[in-house]
Amino acid sequence: MRLRPALTALLLAALAAGGAWAAPRSAGIEDPDTKAWWQIAEALSSDAMEGRDIGSPGHHRAALVVAARFKAAGLKPAGDNGTFFQTFPVHESRVEKEGTSFLVVWPALDDNLTHLAFLHQITVRPTDELPGRLDAPMTFRGYCGPSNLAEAKGKIVVCFNTKRAGLPSARERIEAAAGAGAAGLIQVDDPYFTIEPPRWPAAYARTVTIAGSPPPAAPNLPVMTLSAEAFKALVANSGQDAGKILKLGGDKQPLPAFDLHNRLVANFHLSKRDYRAQNVMAVLPGADAKLAGEHLVLSAHLDGYGFGEPVNGDGLYNGALDDAAYVGTLIRFADKHKGKPLRRSVVFAAFTGEEKGLLGAHWFVDHPTVPKAAIVADINLDQLRPLFPLDILTELAVDDSTLGRTARAVAATMAIRIQNDPEPERGLLQRADHWPFMQAGIPATGFIFGYEPGAEAERRYREWYQVRYHRPQDDLTQPMDFEAAGKFNRFFYKLAESVADADVRPAWTPAR
Repeated sequence: MRLRPALTALLLAALAAGGAWAAPRSAGIEDPDTKAWWQIAEALSSDAMEGRDIGSPGHHRAALVVAARFKAAGLKPAGDNGTFFQTFPVHESRVEKEGTSFLVVWPALDDNLTHLAFLHQITVRPTDELPGRLDAPMTFRGYCGPSNLAEAKGKIVVCFNTKRAGLPSARERIEAAAGAGAAGLIQVDDPYFTIEPPRWPAAYARTVTIAGSPPPAAPNLPVMTLSAEAFKALVANSGQDAGKILKLGGDKQPLPAFDLHNRLVANFHLSKRDYRAQNVMAVLPGADAKLAGEHLVLSAHLDGYGFGEPVNGDGLYNGALDDAAYVGTLIRFADKHKGKPLRRSVVFAAFTGEEKGLLGAHWFVDHPTVPKAAIVADINLDQLRPLFPLDILTELAVDDSTLGRTARAVAATMAIRIQNDPEPERGLLQRADHWPFMQAGIPATGFIFGYEPGAEAERRYREWYQVRYHRPQDDLTQPMDFEAAGKFNRFFYKLAESVADADVRPAWTPAR
């Protein structure tokens, strides 16, 4: 494949697209490495790449750019059949807006109909087995533990969607509802879980899986999510106080159980398609005869959300910090080591399908293009938000392997303090591409910008999750601390070099 002409054409198209390219912010960045890094982010998250949705033309264009940059840095192909691409089949189920509706009916009332806005007040998890129509009475059953679901057979159970420790998880709620014979499950947002607030509108309702993979172990049950505001309308004629129920749930207090005296009539327009997705894979061969057969994986995800439900009039989810900019960090590390190999070989992985369930990382771990036993570790770049000065880094799985000890040693030379995850209830460890490596027994880690509680840095961090996370506003115009971004990249370079050049490969700590 001729990558160089393709790269030129794509960059010209991005320039012609206007927007951020009309006045690139990189022009004002003084540090050369940070400037070059942000120029890559500008290319990969420009409107010309259309949000890099898995399997989309925009994603393919972005993949060509990344492959061309890897090749220009002197990396060797590490994909299928001597290419830079590792492809795999995926299957998609999607609930389309047209033909999908949600109607609440109160049989005993004259004014007895309430429409719920799909993707704005309510959404549904698509599966191939999702029925075309659902019509059943609704009952509120608190946290939906098994003891809450007596006489729920044939009903849609409405549950408080808590993520708080000590209460039923989403999986446990689904299993309990299915075990009780419920017709469906509606999970109501916790408006008091402010460390990662609910996001409406939802971009779309899609499920993408690796084609041919076993079906999920979770029971087949229509599962919906409802906004807290819409819950108030649902409860309006039940004699219950919706606001009080939401507050009790936010405080982990006991919740009542009661019938809602209404029915949900839902129609679902389900579409399906099969296509192929692609990781971009390259390798820098090692220079040490004894260690070159071992491979350190450096990863970030190339895919974003693509086009989705508009927010403030913008329907393109560019994904600048999630995760185009950190594919740029991989490219800059490759540029830095052009003609300067490390002792171990280094695999550069721009995975796809992270936003749909870590698909590309799972595929690579299950179908590695280098011997799996030779993969010494994965250092993953995701969940990074350079919005304030970098003094603290949260490291995921910091104490699980010697990667944490190495990271602390590197950070100490840069006046960075490494801390454990202060918010484990968010499940960030399981939500990024390092996780499939850990599941396979390979040491892995990732990082998050940390802050002192109550400081301005925390305010900026929370604000980003409130208005930009998985939204079109994660674009090239958002507030940035470029000095902090450059400092993190330098930390990453040193950490990767330390692991690749160490005499001993990373290992799990004895306490694991």
